[in-house]
Amino acid sequence: MTDSAFATDEFVRARIDAWLRELGSVRRLAPKTLEAYGRDLGQFMGFLSGHMGGPVTLDSLKALRGADIRAFMARRRSESLGSRSLARVLSALRSFFTFLEREGTLASDALNVIRTPKIPRSLPKALSVVEAKKTIATTDEIEDRPWVAARDMAVISLCYGAGLRISEALALTKADLEADTLRVTGKGGKVRMVPLIAPVRQAIESYLSLAPFRLWPEEPLFRGVRGGVLSPRLIQLRMAQLRGALGLPPSATPHALRHSFATHLLGKGGDLRAIQELLGHASLSTTQIYTAVDTEHLLDSYAKAHPRG
Repeated sequence: MTDSAFATDEFVRARIDAWLRELGSVRRLAPKTLEAYGRDLGQFMGFLSGHMGGPVTLDSLKALRGADIRAFMARRRSESLGSRSLARVLSALRSFFTFLEREGTLASDALNVIRTPKIPRSLPKALSVVEAKKTIATTDEIEDRPWVAARDMAVISLCYGAGLRISEALALTKADLEADTLRVTGKGGKVRMVPLIAPVRQAIESYLSLAPFRLWPEEPLFRGVRGGVLSPRLIQLRMAQLRGALGLPPSATPHALRHSFATHLLGKGGDLRAIQELLGHASLSTTQIYTAVDTEHLLDSYAKAHPRG
């Protein structure tokens, strides 16, 4: 039951429950997201109930104005809610009113005049070239089992040497390996071809030569110690060990290696469009964040090296 249980009449409450069921069963929202959406809408209904002096009804929603939503957003901001959370609140409200319109219950323009708060775009934390290389090289120093060390080194090499997401690396099969390229299935099932540089291929071949399991062409390449599909959590834990061994910051994660791949390519004069293709970004604007990363690195280097820095 949402926070709106006593702020709405039975009809509106039933529509909220139907909306939440659809989000869970049809759109398959993550449980935490579903919980947050329900809470956000419940708080909105509680606000409207106090704002309008009684339980929220269908007529209340039909009479809703942009000013009412702005007042609610102002209240939430006064409660120290950040821009990212406010954007999620608006997303929940828009989702609910879209649901009402789609089922023919209500059509409202109130949300059309509300702008989503600007969310500060955080820059990826890239490792230096030396840190990235040490991360890969140190893997076999903190793992006694040679095949496990080779496996983890291969996965980490794919994140840095091929720019793969950890989920993409762990979804690879032997059939995805070609002479000099790698067939990668990314978000939305989109397939891209990524060059397979010699050090990455050597890391994979070392793992294949040591793996104690029979690896069929169409099955996942990387396995756990019992032969099941390797969990990303194990690679994340390995990176945590490497951070401790090398004194790296908490931002040094498997995904940071992917960021490092893009940042280092760009720093060496790599073409932004080509990097977009290698990363599997649908939009160039997503890749363009690395220009800011590289600029930040250059400015930092300049400040440290210049006599007047």
